[in-house]
Amino acid sequence: MISEARPYDFEAIVVGGGPSGATAAADLASSGRRVLLIDRADRIKPCGGAIPPRLLADFDVPDSLLTARISAADIVAPSGRRVDMRVQGGYVGMVDRDLFDPWLRERAVGEGAELAIGRVIDVVRDPAGGAVVRMRPAGSERSVTYRTRLLIGADGANSLVRREAFGPDRRPPYVFAYHEIVRSPGAGTADFDPAVCQVHYDARVSPDFYGWVFPHGDATSIGVGSAVKGFDLKAATRTLRRSCGLEDAETIRREGAPLPLKPMSRWDDGHSVLLAGDAAGIVAPASGEGIWYAMTSGRLAAEAGESFLATGDARALAQARRRFMADHGRIFMVLGFMQSFWYRSDKRRERFVAICSDPDVQRLTWSSYLDKRIQHRDPLAHVRVFFKDVGQMVRLAVQRT
Repeated sequence: MISEARPYDFEAIVVGGGPSGATAAADLASSGRRVLLIDRADRIKPCGGAIPPRLLADFDVPDSLLTARISAADIVAPSGRRVDMRVQGGYVGMVDRDLFDPWLRERAVGEGAELAIGRVIDVVRDPAGGAVVRMRPAGSERSVTYRTRLLIGADGANSLVRREAFGPDRRPPYVFAYHEIVRSPGAGTADFDPAVCQVHYDARVSPDFYGWVFPHGDATSIGVGSAVKGFDLKAATRTLRRSCGLEDAETIRREGAPLPLKPMSRWDDGHSVLLAGDAAGIVAPASGEGIWYAMTSGRLAAEAGESFLATGDARALAQARRRFMADHGRIFMVLGFMQSFWYRSDKRRERFVAICSDPDVQRLTWSSYLDKRIQHRDPLAHVRVFFKDVGQMVRLAVQRT
């Protein structure tokens, strides 16, 4: 038990040094708070690495961290039909998480946060206020204990902080993602363009999600995701590599992890704990996009945490989720519907790819991705897309009868 007389070691401890945690730590430290950022050693999350260009401006990230600028997405149906979706009004940036995440952590340190590499063992609510975090530093057999006023859990889909604060049954639904980083082939390789992402909708690749081929300059991420128990993600990745002519490409590393696809209904415990990033379930359904949303949630967590630290009112912690859902809840709802309806069978996936060929769909898709808003600039385009979407659903219903 921690004595009530013992002072806080830190005003805030952030567990998890990915985009959400590193952003939260940097923002809190820059405001003058004493912050400890705890991250596990040699942790690289499997991730396609796609970011909208606005992330660079929103979070003051140098474009030197981009490994590629993608100009189009090649959408592939189960039949092999391809739809070329040219990025309209910008590009899709690519980052490598083994370089991007350390840069974010180093920036947090530059702002004044302390960085501890190791594994959190447990988290306990302190009756005197705040939380107690016990961790084992990397390379040590002994644990250390810290007391903090604010604890931010940004430690991934299997968040220990979430489990300790909310119980083991409180977790978002997720797919399991697996990818292989391979050496990008040279120019002229069949079915590979270093400026084009491939997205494969095919039950052989994934029965309920999709497969991807995302070029990163010298390296390329090839991966799949699925929530179906027993589905062989590694075999599906081999199938994808063969279909793309990358079967013999040099494999640099292999990674797998759960990918949450629905925001938690609550991110704070009403006391001193706040979740962010994957721990809060903040990954876009249908697309699996997470980096920009993770950093946005980290910033909102820092702002809510700052308000809590300044006032002592734990109700301030709820601001993070409330503000995030006000801005992005609607697009998460739309994407969730898309995934639940269109990803259920190859017949529906075939129809979905057909919809992707529509100019209105492409324009609204890219403008929403780049701006991170459901677009309202052309209401007639929304009407046209709605009726085309309904038409595809009706055709599917007629075919079943």
